[in-house]
Amino acid sequence: MEFKDYYAALGVAPDADEKAIKTAYRKLARKYHPDVSKEPDAEAHFKEVSEAYEVLKSPEKRAEYDELRKYGQQGPQFEAPPGWQPRGGFDGPPPEHEQDFSDFFEQIFGARAGAGGGARQPRAHRGQDVEMEVPLFLEEALSGESRPISFSLPSYDEYGRKLPPQSKTLNVKIPVGTTDGERIRLKGQGAAGINGGPAGDLYLVIRLVPHPLFDVDGRDLVVTVPVAPWEAALGAKVEVPTLGGRINLGIPASSQAGQRLRIKGKGLPNKGDAAPGDLYAVLKVVMPKNADEATRKLWEELAAKAAFDPRAEWGKRA
Repeated sequence: MEFKDYYAALGVAPDADEKAIKTAYRKLARKYHPDVSKEPDAEAHFKEVSEAYEVLKSPEKRAEYDELRKYGQQGPQFEAPPGWQPRGGFDGPPPEHEQDFSDFFEQIFGARAGAGGGARQPRAHRGQDVEMEVPLFLEEALSGESRPISFSLPSYDEYGRKLPPQSKTLNVKIPVGTTDGERIRLKGQGAAGINGGPAGDLYLVIRLVPHPLFDVDGRDLVVTVPVAPWEAALGAKVEVPTLGGRINLGIPASSQAGQRLRIKGKGLPNKGDAAPGDLYAVLKVVMPKNADEATRKLWEELAAKAAFDPRAEWGKRA
């Protein structure tokens, strides 16, 4: 097995201090990061410097590596000294659960203790927590019914090496009164533990889906209600949609465009015994698109008889 010179990989001296090692790693990680690097073999270089930093940043791993390093200088094939046993070990999955380390690393810090050393027992580790966004329609916020949710979980073997992700489906009941951005914890439904460790948790982040009619303002809902000019002037009863069905809403006479009418208790539900939000109907006066000659004359007669200047007060403030 080829010996890995981690100091050479980072371009630092064997007596480099912690700061020099961290600085070298950050510089090389930026240079070779696969998402941004244009360098040839960037991914391979990135893995090499990540592996080197994983060892040299840890005083325990570095001490073990330094102890073995002199044996690595003796030839192209590395063999641990007879009877050598590691003192530390690879403590769980690699950083960010993304690294695939070399066989050399695994022999020293992973599943095997080295030539003649025999197997060592990996440590147990808690599984990774997983967070995912769940879209929720406003109508679903009222029901509290269960719904299937499918997702993927990261997976690792008993030594922390990454495996293909695992698919999982759960029937989840979203509590009535859940709001946008709320996090719901499902204990033990995250990634499986390593070597007998407990599973992580699953966190559902609720995202309310935009509704074609209703805007959300906290627990309150806002709906725009079109009304004809004569309905605003004379008053009327109009059908207004709510999340629970349509209701008849009374439009007071002499209503104004933009006026908000409160419909108590028809907003989003609250948790426990707290009162639900309200629904606000915002009036929008809509003119007919086309008017025949007879209709135009009626408007002219109304304008002359009303003698109303809608900009009278507005003009005084100009």
